[in-house]
Amino acid sequence: MTTLSGKTLFITGASRGIGRAIALRAARDGANVAIASKSSVANPKLPGTIHSVAQEVEAAGGRALALKCDIREEDQVRAAAAATVDAFGGIDILVNNASAIWLRGTLDTPMKRFDLMQQVNARGSFLCAQVCLPWLLQAPNPHILTLAPPPSLDPKWWAPHTGYTLAKMGMSFVTLGLAGEFGPQGVAVNALWPRTIIATDALNLIPGVDVARCRKPDIVADAAHAVLVRPSRECNGRFLIDEDVLREAGVTDFDSYAVEPGQPLLPDLFL
Repeated sequence: MTTLSGKTLFITGASRGIGRAIALRAARDGANVAIASKSSVANPKLPGTIHSVAQEVEAAGGRALALKCDIREEDQVRAAAAATVDAFGGIDILVNNASAIWLRGTLDTPMKRFDLMQQVNARGSFLCAQVCLPWLLQAPNPHILTLAPPPSLDPKWWAPHTGYTLAKMGMSFVTLGLAGEFGPQGVAVNALWPRTIIATDALNLIPGVDVARCRKPDIVADAAHAVLVRPSRECNGRFLIDEDVLREAGVTDFDSYAVEPGQPLLPDLFL
């Protein structure tokens, strides 16, 4: 299978950035895309809403469902999944993309921000998986793909921002556990992470990053697509890097993914 035509994807945090790019890549195949995000009203600081992305998905050739959903709220996630099944008849793929970020040290991390990261990142990924799994287990080629880094206990990733690293690695450990539990039942559970920093709105929270030295979200979307079309029983429990996935798929020229081709690229956190 090389296409997501007719498949139903439930994507969290899909109103902008990497989530939006994954939605649009699937839409070009003719997929059904449930856009589950909090942003239902335009924000001048953060472009993109569930409605604007739904329009883009339809224009790209897919079917879209805009779902206002805060993945911290169990009732909202259950309602969003039920609406997806009502609209499209099932769920084939869950993409855990929603994530909260705060790159500060311990003394500069308000507990409100710490709690938000744990609730959205690790707990949110677990909740969305729990809610979608009954349908995934019935799907012919089910996948859970989480935007999370390879697990690491190296203090260099923990010392600068323990709260964020805990939340992000939490997503990685959820992936590890779900892969062990559901891989044998035919659900592929994998994580994907970019080799370089990706030019998204989250960059506004990272001081001093030169956008010219980043890549566009399209590279992660193309890598996600390459993973999601694989047979689910042949690809499970892996911590994949976007560039490696695309090389494996035969891509040799990565210049088109650069914001400014020829610039030295900034490696992402956790790699």
